[in-house]
Amino acid sequence: MHTKQIRVLTLNGGENRETTLYRLQKGWILRFNLGPSLFVSPVRIFSNHPTNKSVPFDRTKYTELEWNSPSGSKIDRHDVYAEAQINTAGSFNYYFTADGSKDKQHADGEGYFLVDPVLSFSTDDCEDEENEELSLDSIQCQSVISKLLGPFPEWEGRLKVSYETGYNMIHFTPIQELGQSNSAYSIRNQLCLNPIFNTENKTYGYDDVETLVNEMVRNWKILSMTDLVLNHTANDSPWLREHPECGYNLVNSPHLRPAYLVDRILLHFSIDVGDGKYESRGIPDIVDRMEHLEAINRVLHEDVFPYYKLHEFYTMDIEAVLREFKRAIEEARCVSSSKPQLELIQDPQFRRNTSTVDMDTALHLYNTDRPGVSSRAERIQRCCEEFRAKLEELNRHKFAEMQDHINAAISNFVANVKYRFVDGHGPRVGKVTAEEPLMWNYFVQPESYDGTVLSEEVNMDGDSGKLIMAVNGWVMGDDPLKNFADPDRTVYLRRELLPWGDSCKLRYGKEPKDCPYLWQRMKDYTEAMVKIFHGVRLDNCHSTPIHVAEYVLDAARKIRPDLYVVAELFTGNESVDNIFMNKLGINSLIREAMSASDCHDQGRLVYKYGGTSVGSFIQPRVQPLLPTTAHALFFDQTHDNESPVERRSPFDPFPSAAIVSMACCATGSNRGYDQLVPHHIHVVKEERLYMSWATWDFPEPPFMNDKFGITAGKKILNKLHYHLGVTGYSEVYVDQLSHDTVAITRHNPHNHESYVMVARTAFQNPQNPKETGYIRPLHVDGEITEIVFEAKFSETEGFKYEKNPNFINGLPNYYLDIKEKLETSASESIKIRKQGDSSEVDFHSFPPGSVVVFKQVLPHKAKNAILKIRRGVSQFGYLMRSYSGRTMFDKTFDSSNFHAIVSKLSLSDLNIVLYRCDSEEAADGNGFGAYDIPGYGPMVYCGLRGLMAVLAHVRPNNDLGHPLCNNLREGNWLSDYVANRLKVHPNTRDLGEWFAGVLGNLNDIPRFLVPCYFDTVITGAYVVLRDQTTKLMSEFIQDGSTFVQMLSLGSLQFCGYVKNAKLPKLSLTMKSTTPNVDVDHPLSLAAGFPHFASGYMRNWGRDTFISLRGLLLLTGRYDDAKLIIMAYGGCLRHGLIPNLLNEGKGARFNCRDAFWWWLQAIQDYCSFRGTDILEEKVARLYPSDDSTVHEPDGQYDQPLHQVIQEGLQRHAEGLKYRERNAGTAIDEQMSDEGFNNEIGVDWETGFVFGGNERNCGTWMDKMGSSVKAGTKGKPATPRSGSAVELVGLCMSALTWLENLADQKIYPYDGVSIIKDGVSTKKTFKEWSRLLKDNFEKHFWINVDPTAEYETHPELINRRGFYKDSYFAKPFWADFQLRPNFPVAMVVAPQLFPPEYAWTALAQAEDVLLGSLGMKTLDPRDWAYVGDYDNSNDTDDCKVAHGFNYHQGPEWVWPLGYFLRAKLYFAKILESKRKGLLKSTVSFIKTRLTPHYEHIMASPWQSLPELTNSNGRFCPSSCPAQAWSAACILEVLYDLEEVGMVDDIAPRRNSADLSQKTVLV
Repeated sequence: MHTKQIRVLTLNGGENRETTLYRLQKGWILRFNLGPSLFVSPVRIFSNHPTNKSVPFDRTKYTELEWNSPSGSKIDRHDVYAEAQINTAGSFNYYFTADGSKDKQHADGEGYFLVDPVLSFSTDDCEDEENEELSLDSIQCQSVISKLLGPFPEWEGRLKVSYETGYNMIHFTPIQELGQSNSAYSIRNQLCLNPIFNTENKTYGYDDVETLVNEMVRNWKILSMTDLVLNHTANDSPWLREHPECGYNLVNSPHLRPAYLVDRILLHFSIDVGDGKYESRGIPDIVDRMEHLEAINRVLHEDVFPYYKLHEFYTMDIEAVLREFKRAIEEARCVSSSKPQLELIQDPQFRRNTSTVDMDTALHLYNTDRPGVSSRAERIQRCCEEFRAKLEELNRHKFAEMQDHINAAISNFVANVKYRFVDGHGPRVGKVTAEEPLMWNYFVQPESYDGTVLSEEVNMDGDSGKLIMAVNGWVMGDDPLKNFADPDRTVYLRRELLPWGDSCKLRYGKEPKDCPYLWQRMKDYTEAMVKIFHGVRLDNCHSTPIHVAEYVLDAARKIRPDLYVVAELFTGNESVDNIFMNKLGINSLIREAMSASDCHDQGRLVYKYGGTSVGSFIQPRVQPLLPTTAHALFFDQTHDNESPVERRSPFDPFPSAAIVSMACCATGSNRGYDQLVPHHIHVVKEERLYMSWATWDFPEPPFMNDKFGITAGKKILNKLHYHLGVTGYSEVYVDQLSHDTVAITRHNPHNHESYVMVARTAFQNPQNPKETGYIRPLHVDGEITEIVFEAKFSETEGFKYEKNPNFINGLPNYYLDIKEKLETSASESIKIRKQGDSSEVDFHSFPPGSVVVFKQVLPHKAKNAILKIRRGVSQFGYLMRSYSGRTMFDKTFDSSNFHAIVSKLSLSDLNIVLYRCDSEEAADGNGFGAYDIPGYGPMVYCGLRGLMAVLAHVRPNNDLGHPLCNNLREGNWLSDYVANRLKVHPNTRDLGEWFAGVLGNLNDIPRFLVPCYFDTVITGAYVVLRDQTTKLMSEFIQDGSTFVQMLSLGSLQFCGYVKNAKLPKLSLTMKSTTPNVDVDHPLSLAAGFPHFASGYMRNWGRDTFISLRGLLLLTGRYDDAKLIIMAYGGCLRHGLIPNLLNEGKGARFNCRDAFWWWLQAIQDYCSFRGTDILEEKVARLYPSDDSTVHEPDGQYDQPLHQVIQEGLQRHAEGLKYRERNAGTAIDEQMSDEGFNNEIGVDWETGFVFGGNERNCGTWMDKMGSSVKAGTKGKPATPRSGSAVELVGLCMSALTWLENLADQKIYPYDGVSIIKDGVSTKKTFKEWSRLLKDNFEKHFWINVDPTAEYETHPELINRRGFYKDSYFAKPFWADFQLRPNFPVAMVVAPQLFPPEYAWTALAQAEDVLLGSLGMKTLDPRDWAYVGDYDNSNDTDDCKVAHGFNYHQGPEWVWPLGYFLRAKLYFAKILESKRKGLLKSTVSFIKTRLTPHYEHIMASPWQSLPELTNSNGRFCPSSCPAQAWSAACILEVLYDLEEVGMVDDIAPRRNSADLSQKTVLV
């Protein structure tokens, strides 16, 4: 089965991810998705990762990646992706443009991805050998200082120590010829082997080292790496004298001249102090007290530095500049250009008093008229005097600036002297000599240059300055991305460098042509090393120019593609570390346990660097590419740090090494650590050799065996670390048992076996090294099957450490007592008590230095339970394995198979399984509601989606501390809930039993594993159920994008059967005409969650029919839509469809718009399924307006067309009525007058009208309820008269019915009206013509005043839009700008001249358009308040009790109609305005981006009812609203119908449909 791992990286516009680290493995796929900010732009993506492994890497060569799409959409790009097949190790850059270009300079974003190398134990000269690989987490590396290996023939014996101790990689410090200091990192000649390795009879070279390295691979399975030292070379390197341009000298870097002189001044001062010349000033030749430092500081400031006038390197010769100025005036020199102010221009050669100023600027500013002068000469004199004053000011400024540098230089000099000579933690040098100066030099020069400071200053000039070079060093706290030797830096001048006096800093320039010899030399050096070694350590990486390291590593990887690159970075900033890793392809960063301050801190490092948490979630093979931390090469001690014996205690190295060995990462150590060498093996000063391996007992130097130090124990630890790495023990748990004792578990998530190591450290010498004391017992889930080993560390008498003069030796008076493979009862360290299926470990004899490792397995019952869970999960199609590694994939399809069960579920059943909010569930009366997670709160849904809303955030972040995980570990309540709530429903009972069977096994597994397996079951089931949902919907949904499918789930969320919110009973004939649905239990559409989910508040007429097209028709749920249409039709009364349905029996007929939305829904249904529905029988609950509720029995069944006609006729005739049961029993807020209703048609205009000032019959239906604010019984938005959208809906119905009547499908062609007391027929055609003739004159507010139609021009505060109503009360409400006219545009576009429509839409866009929705009122309006708070209890009449519900807050559903109207009229106007349609499509896609982001992030998986102003979250809003999702889905449908193809034109890749699953 295909198991290729896919990592998904989402691109977002304008982001630079060079500081973010992403790690991949060869063979994986990197998939790029577009983020919401790029859904509209013409995005192109490029990567310099090779297209296949045979293509060599070229960082400048980028390949464009093709866009693909798993959906069939032509216009929707929410799922488009591009892929890179990962085949090459290294670091690779990607970038993308959003303007359609390919130029990287136009990039809108970029980043890097790091691909791990595959290390192999094969050699080039033996192709037939088995290609065994070494994973990075299984590396065990030992550092050796190469110069201490002795003559080359002796290397093998000394290196065999590493082999016998269990290491599989050796890190060699530089093997090149070293400089005069003999520092292991001061290389004299990069291109030859160190001659100290030669013998009298033979000279050895790199080929010999390569042969040895290959033999170590072949015979020992040990890989090798070495250092690359690129930033400096030994100061006595002959090639540097021949090519001085390779260093920072005083010719190519003249800015260093003042710093050089400071260096010589301080050197001569140091010599004079050593000669006793300053003893009279309080500075003896032995500096060891603070008063000596004070004297040094004083003398340098007062006597030494003032003499040398160092400011002159920055100042100018004022007299010379004045002479030039005066001459220019006299010559009347023309000024060509000038600057606003005069500035000193630094002499680029940094000579004394040779800085200058811009003479044109000087003449412009100072050669000016001088009122009152008597002669030209006097004028010139005045100009020169003012100019002199300015020059003196500039010089003073430079003097002060230089003085600040000198002060800093002296301060840093004294601080260095303090560390070296005075501080207790420093070396306390003592006597000042030429060999031990007060501070090391910053520059080197030929000995022939040595002299006085003044004579040495002369050497700076001319070619002699080429041989005066800056040394390299370290700058504390400096920006590693900047070169501290660059001209704009003052590090050398201010003495901020900690110098390495034996090495010169190399000067590469920006590219090879700047210093060809140096670039070529270092390339040759690098290539020679990678030909030999499998990996390189970048020495001083943080100070190595990144572009140089890139250059040589690119060359290196051409020779060794799977090069292992490590570094030790001291940037102090993880983001900066990541820049180095990304640019250079660094695979591991060196970390050190010695940095830990105590045992707890050391355990924390193991957790930080090594592995995921025990019990981690199982991640799918297609998962987000998440940022990661750098892979660690975790050393117990690095070679350039002090010995743990002297820093901590002799008892600590072994337990600390054991702690490191349990980290799930590469580990390392330093030669000497295992032998307990009690001092630092210095890379400069150490000259003794390592000892060689002996096979006999009691060897003496130069030989050693496994009895030396902790060598035998380290071998066991290395073997264990390797075993854990290669066999999948990837999870880690760290448990601090006491202040010095830590338990670390390495867990295998496949077989659930664990190795537990307990170590007792000794960061200080223990007062009683044999005492155990109290250590908290360790609880272990499962059975302890064996003691892998136990070790105790002891001191013995009779031996004393003596430093061997020739060979590096360790402490002889400590020994490690190790016992391996013990029965659990045979341990002397621990006692194990079995407690049921778990164990308690007591520490019986566990003194400092002790370590025990034991193996733990699950009880038989738990193992079987996990196998059962895995078998169940395999039914989802997951690739699960048994403990033996056999694939478990259940291909059977019997009645118990999950897919078989799911295939029988209807969408109604799936509503129960996946969704249902608390009140819906409670309405069943089965005792269930939303599950309340302690410490978190109730789930938003009772079904699996409620769990997924939490798990989708918990799983990717592996948040095992989440309250959900805590609840799962503490008990089985949630598992029982998942199964039991389904078992109470007949149609979901089998699924509930399946969950009970599989999840019931969680009872028998250790609690720490429950979250992992619970998530695996729930997530897998959810994916299958989601797919089943899509299969049951229309082709538009099945073939749609994730966005389309997410919106379509609103159909499942809101459409269901709720016992206390049933639809009225339907005609008995419906069972025969609609056989595929449960006619006895028709589904209803909830308006929104959680407020409108159940009871009388669930079913709203207008909400239902505004939502019906999007949620039921576009999704293919035609039968459910039909039953809802027929059920509401059965409730027709007074010619109206109920506002609140309340099961029909308690219906309220207080809205004027539900009838027209019902008619629109019928029209939409017919457009999808034909007009047969018009003949279907409606069971009338109210055969007449005054009748009581009639139970359907067929007596009052009517064809739907008759019910429609009745409603139209009632409107045509006009009707006034009072709501039944008027009063507080049905509405506590409404005034008495508000219960009086009126509907009708104004036959002068053809407009439907109705309502009064005391009720609100449209969707803007907020009734005031605050006595305090005086709004009780007062509607906020009565919208009486003719509301614009109702007029549009009426026109839509008339046009449709006119057409049906012409086709003889609808048996009526008009209505009867009473005119002048006489009944007259008005055909639909006449009615629609009347309406159309009057619409524009009464609703359009022209851009320019038109007196003929503007009876109240004083009420017009905006122009160029359509009124919200006609003949409203209050009358001024007609002129309010609201988002209702686009509804009329969509349903009846024939009413709108396209140019006027476009103008009005532009006005709505400018004024009303929000982030997710449309403002419900013009912000200019007095009543506008954009933030809704239903709990507001103030006396503010605008907002009390949420009075502004529709007076500004931004509602989502009207945006759908606005966008659809824009799209419709853009198509109409395209012929006149070329490109309008394309720009409109782009506009719409841009506007939908926030909706995509919201629905993907929302736990409700929906869109809200409304937002506050500017798209801000509104707590009083329903977070999930049916018409919001429906209307936005309709926009996406209309976009598809346009037929345009997206700019980036993705090709469909049906093979990847299975990879499309998005878990949200």
